[in-house]
Amino acid sequence: MGNVISNTSPLLYLYRIGALEWLPHLFGEVWVPEAVVHELQEGKNRGYDVPALESYAWITIKNPSHMPSVWLAVDLGPGEIAAVSLALEQPGCILLIDDALARRTAHAAGLTVWGTLRILLEGKKRGLTGEIRSFVKHLGETGLWISDEISERILNLAGEK
Repeated sequence: MGNVISNTSPLLYLYRIGALEWLPHLFGEVWVPEAVVHELQEGKNRGYDVPALESYAWITIKNPSHMPSVWLAVDLGPGEIAAVSLALEQPGCILLIDDALARRTAHAAGLTVWGTLRILLEGKKRGLTGEIRSFVKHLGETGLWISDEISERILNLAGEK
């Protein structure tokens, strides 16, 4: 599969549920903008359990060459702006992002967008796990809000309903 650019939340949640290591099995390269690294470091400084990206040799820090200032008015965070900007410069890449507004913005820009739940579905499809039900439950326990409707839909798509 092609390359992926990740925003902060998919990295954080995949790390917390023990599925971050799936990314190099699902994608050619994993790129993360520096703004995402800074957001994770800020979380660590506040005492949160976050991944230390430097310990993952398969993650490459890659910044966009240009960040459209008009997006600052859209109310996206620095990591989201950098990730979307980088994805715009890298045709064919998948953008990992969970925030609803950021996803709508990326879709409107014509980008291919996946979220944390899609990674779980792909991981199961490619044999990285036999089931995702426990991962979906754990995501909710680690802070990712998932409606009952979305949870049921994902488990149905995974053949676990």
